[in-house]
Amino acid sequence: MKVLGRIFGGIALVFVAMFFLSSVYTVETGHIAVERTLGKVKLNELGEGIHLKLPIITHKDIYVGKEINFTLEDLKPKAADNLSLKDLDVTVYYKVMPTAIAETEIKYAGTRARGSDGAWYPAYGLVHQEARGAAYDAVSKIESLELHKSRDQLAIAIAERLQAKLDRSDPGIFTITRVIIRALNTDPSIEQSIQLAVQNEKKLEAKKLEVDIARQDAQIEIERSKGVAEANRIINESLTPEYLQHEINTALLSFADSGGSVVVIPANMQGFDMILDAKSLNQKK
Repeated sequence: MKVLGRIFGGIALVFVAMFFLSSVYTVETGHIAVERTLGKVKLNELGEGIHLKLPIITHKDIYVGKEINFTLEDLKPKAADNLSLKDLDVTVYYKVMPTAIAETEIKYAGTRARGSDGAWYPAYGLVHQEARGAAYDAVSKIESLELHKSRDQLAIAIAERLQAKLDRSDPGIFTITRVIIRALNTDPSIEQSIQLAVQNEKKLEAKKLEVDIARQDAQIEIERSKGVAEANRIINESLTPEYLQHEINTALLSFADSGGSVVVIPANMQGFDMILDAKSLNQKK
């Protein structure tokens, strides 16, 4: 009897330990617990720490309460010119308000997904589906030849459209923290057009530079001509009849002192009307 008593006592202790262990659980940092009692979801979410629950009839689900990300791969949306992309990969980061995870789970039952650590991603399927639509919508507003130069603009447009879609049905519950364009590949024929467009753009920039240089050179010549014209104007204004007479007299005096053989006879002191050789004059005499 003592042996049976010990056996039953041991069994009882095991059941008590199992009962205790099934009543206690821990929620780690960045996670949220949502309890279900007899299948009914409790709306009061539980944060990090140690919590007690009713064994057997109450179950707990652990959700990720921090930033979640997923990648949409091999999308082939059409651009504004109706040309389809060869490949578009987009990574979306989102968060669900921790105090609304239980409500979201009830409203969007079946859209959660299990993460690598075993915790659930709330409303994962919903955000994933809406993100796909937002990506297609955003690409449709940009020309295919402009998409390569508009990656940041495209990422912002996807984030804004996705946030707007989620806010229409659940304002303040979801937050799209960021969107990253991982890959953006257009059709090969479009790629050739893009390369040609880039080459032509570079040529145009070079031509514009040549025009600017030519324009600057022309401006320099204009300024130089203006300077010469201004100098000539100043000189012409300074060439008065009196000044010219003085210069002619000085030249005649210099000629006389040098013993030259050519005599210059000015007429009325206004110019040089006659040039005679002094030797020929002496022979005639």
